[in-house]
Amino acid sequence: MSEEPSELLAQRRAKLDRLRADGIDPFPHAFPGVVASARVAAEHEELPAGEETDDHYRVAGRLAARRGQGKMAFLDLVDRSGRIQLQARADVLGPERMERLLSLDLGDLIGVDGVAIRSRRGEISLRVDDFTVLAKSLRPPPDKHHGLADVETRYRQRELDLIANDEARDLFVLRAKVVAAVRRQLDADGFVEVETPVLQPLYGGALARPFVTHHNELDRDLYLRIATELYLKRLIVGGLERVYELGKDFRNEGVSPKHNPEFTMVEWYEAYADYADAAARLERLVAGVAEAIGYDGELDFSPPWRRVTLRDAILDATGVDILASRDRDVLAAAIDAAQPALGLSTDGRTWPQLVDDVFSKAVEPTLVQPTLVIDYPVELSPFAKRHRSGEEGLVERFEAFAAGMEIANAFSELNDPDDQRARFEEQVRYAAAGDDEAQPFDELFLTALEHGMPPTGGLGMGIDRLVMIMSGRRSIREVVLFPAMRD
Repeated sequence: MSEEPSELLAQRRAKLDRLRADGIDPFPHAFPGVVASARVAAEHEELPAGEETDDHYRVAGRLAARRGQGKMAFLDLVDRSGRIQLQARADVLGPERMERLLSLDLGDLIGVDGVAIRSRRGEISLRVDDFTVLAKSLRPPPDKHHGLADVETRYRQRELDLIANDEARDLFVLRAKVVAAVRRQLDADGFVEVETPVLQPLYGGALARPFVTHHNELDRDLYLRIATELYLKRLIVGGLERVYELGKDFRNEGVSPKHNPEFTMVEWYEAYADYADAAARLERLVAGVAEAIGYDGELDFSPPWRRVTLRDAILDATGVDILASRDRDVLAAAIDAAQPALGLSTDGRTWPQLVDDVFSKAVEPTLVQPTLVIDYPVELSPFAKRHRSGEEGLVERFEAFAAGMEIANAFSELNDPDDQRARFEEQVRYAAAGDDEAQPFDELFLTALEHGMPPTGGLGMGIDRLVMIMSGRRSIREVVLFPAMRD
């Protein structure tokens, strides 16, 4: 955003100096007793035009508009709940106070004591009986029609977006409601919310590259967590039985409309359950969130959601049968034969990377209505239990999709320590072959499993993407207050 002209800044500072010279503190400590401006309107819906009441209110917010001078003027005050019109009259405030009020700048924060009225034009307003400067704004507010059309400004200086755009404030209030609804449902279902380390001596629980940092006192490298999975499953081993964590994860990957390196996830783990139980709980939870926020979009979250196997989803979309091509070179040849429709490069890709590539390119964008893609190859799922059907190479895993993107990932959790050890060893081989997102070998987690983990269903859901879907946004940067940006 370009710098404001120096003369405008100088004028605002001059007004700040005048306030102080007149004995007015432009930055007081508090202003108790404030109510939301929306309450004034809500409590006087039946008030006739031109009528006044004896109902006194104290509101506070930012000056957003001003109309009129002289003996009567109207100002708009904006707070989190919305906008309210202020009626300022010289016969109520007195000439000196009236002049002081009208000399304030747009963007200044003020507190107002007044009486509820309905203007002759029918707008619920507050007649100003007194006012207090709460914070002098030394910079002009953003231009609604020009300054905030710049996406870079909106993301880099979110505070300006929130000042200028009612829609931005509404979006992040909605996000808070989504998070609250998720917590309410899990709490009501008997889950215990826990906190596990963000700085970890060994990352794991997902296939992703970590951020690395160094702890000076311990003189060792640590990793920002890429998932909470392994610590949460250790709590299942410890007997907590139903646990969840809602917080930040970090993955050192690209920035895109669906990816931010810092993102919010909820993961839950439930003893004596499997991936079918996790699917049913996910369907109920998302439908409950949609109801809680009053979702009225085009997606139908009513359970049950459509189910399709990963093999069939890829086969139907591309003609490539991944389970008939378990060798890396055979699968690469099958994908190359499907060119140019797929537009994928198979060079240097491992077998699981090829499967993920073809699914992401050919299938994921088509999954608009809520869909569960089930039954994955073991190579893509180092923590999922082998499929009870006995089909070779399959595990009990699903990913949930809506609006063309993944929103959740779930397993019947692997609790056989010997099988888990073999999976870790396989991941080490993938890492040696060049997969920098492979899961590292975690001996401490294996030790926990050797103490015995009950049958468990686990699931991770992306909160940012859920908010995208519930709000109809197409970029994750819209729903993250301060997204990662390039210099």
